[in-house]
Amino acid sequence: MGRRIPTAPWPRRVAVVFTFVTLASASAFAQVRPAAQPSPLPSPSPAPTPQAGRGHALQKNFFKNILADQRDIWTSPLRASGGDAKWLVPLGGATAALLATDHQTACWMDSGGLMSARMNLSRDVSYVGSPYGTGAVAATFYLFGLAKHDSRAKETGILAGEAMIDTSVVVGVFKGALRRSRPMEDDSRGKFFNGGAAFPSGHSSGSWALATVVANEYGRDRKLVRFGAYGFAAAVGLARYTGRAHFLSDVLVGGAIGYSVGRFVYVKHHNPDLDRDSNRVGSLVRSKYFPMIAPSYDAGGRGGREYGVSLAWNF
Repeated sequence: MGRRIPTAPWPRRVAVVFTFVTLASASAFAQVRPAAQPSPLPSPSPAPTPQAGRGHALQKNFFKNILADQRDIWTSPLRASGGDAKWLVPLGGATAALLATDHQTACWMDSGGLMSARMNLSRDVSYVGSPYGTGAVAATFYLFGLAKHDSRAKETGILAGEAMIDTSVVVGVFKGALRRSRPMEDDSRGKFFNGGAAFPSGHSSGSWALATVVANEYGRDRKLVRFGAYGFAAAVGLARYTGRAHFLSDVLVGGAIGYSVGRFVYVKHHNPDLDRDSNRVGSLVRSKYFPMIAPSYDAGGRGGREYGVSLAWNF
């Protein structure tokens, strides 16, 4: 009678349930659409003022929009439809498979040579996907748009910042509820409700939120821009795994949340007037005045690791 009944399977079972709830919410985020607005009366001479006014409204109502986003996000499962299953089922299956093999795949990172070099490189890449790195990219878009009166760049900065804040709130709630141990803790067992903060990955979700907004703004007709943005987000997520900061399931679910929230914010707040003038689509990419943005880091600086954003102009 004094023997204790093992309870180890229950945290994993509950975690799987929470995973499917997370993915169900993520799928619903992507399906949310802004309420239909009545078509305006025809105007004899279209003026750019409505476009500028909408951009100003995004800036003025930034925090108000975030509160509205959170309401829509957390109530979105109530509006989920059967069409969500076409990608929710395979994503949920992949997540369940990764949860079942997380211990084994995490142990792979303990074996092999060059472990120290791999860890250092993973940490350096992770810095780029940190809130400081992604926030710097969003701020660069916004400041450029403000200085050059580029409405698309300004909107990109605002929506990217909004998406990353929305994502951090969602991820923070799940981290606090699930409390999963990190791979470097508890012999890489990844136990849930164990006081950790591994599930889901915040770096992965924030990077995917930023990448999704940028890809939708500038990569609709440019595969290189789209693949580059999503490749950046995937690299950050992979670095969190190779650096033993997260399990693969943490990275996958974090990326799914970031992508879905980023897509939701873009669809809800994007100004369609920006797409009517084909000469303005991608103006940021073609402009000789706008610099190429690339993350920079120095692992051996005098004061320790240094990281930031490098800018390069082509004339």
